[in-house]
Amino acid sequence: MTDAVSGLLELLDVERLEVDLFRGFTPEEEAGRERVYGGQVIAQALASAYRTVGEDRICHSLHAYFIRPGDPKIPIIYEVDRSRDGGSFTTRRVVAIQHGQQILNMSASFHVHEDGWDHQHDMPEVKQPEELMSRQQLAEQFKDRISDEQLKHWMRPQPFEMKEISGLNPFNPKPKSDVNYVWFRTDGKVEASPAMHHCLVAWASDMNLLGSSLRPHGLHWINKELMTASLDHAIWFHAPVRADEWLLYAMDSPKAGNGRSYNRGLIYTRDGQLVASTVQEGLMRKLKPRKKD
Repeated sequence: MTDAVSGLLELLDVERLEVDLFRGFTPEEEAGRERVYGGQVIAQALASAYRTVGEDRICHSLHAYFIRPGDPKIPIIYEVDRSRDGGSFTTRRVVAIQHGQQILNMSASFHVHEDGWDHQHDMPEVKQPEELMSRQQLAEQFKDRISDEQLKHWMRPQPFEMKEISGLNPFNPKPKSDVNYVWFRTDGKVEASPAMHHCLVAWASDMNLLGSSLRPHGLHWINKELMTASLDHAIWFHAPVRADEWLLYAMDSPKAGNGRSYNRGLIYTRDGQLVASTVQEGLMRKLKPRKKD
């Protein structure tokens, strides 16, 4: 396990302040960012909820709204409400708070194991991870076109390996299909509970999803005329999953309009089992020049 993965596990081991009150932190190296990464807030909120649920129950769905951007320089407080403890389902509501204000609201439901009928859509046929370049290899291709600071950011150790299939050239993006495939896994084995692996997948699920809506317009994150942000995020966990084994994130964006985009994702194990689904609406706004006084 790498230091980056160990650091992520520490972030997800939220500190209990009171019975249903928890505190999470943002990595020091992220303190200079404008806002906290949304996947971190979702994952820490889920980790907080899991701390109040029996070990016989795993999360099967969560629905979150991003209300305000998180401040990476201060801790986040997670307040868990025990909405219901039923015979087979448990429901929790989590509010993330900074500066006395809500930055995220999340509802999550947990379910005991039950046997039932089973079906799923097949996994798309795509290139395997070994056939694709890593983030660092891609950065090497563009190192002559970015600043030393940007290159350092791209090359720094990350808790997840990400390998895009048919990614956009950030410096000359051309319109492509909204269909967007990415392989991901933690950078090393993680011996942890099924609950923690769900939190790790939740952390990664916010990466690349909104990017699906940029592809048809030939847009990329580094475009200075573009403003994006996650507005809401939903995950359905269909089965236990290991975040340290390659997972295919198959995404698309059926619609964009009115400054917002609608994005969907399916997460498959390498052997083709559908283990999670995601949906997200995102802000997709053209920045307007500020008026001079």
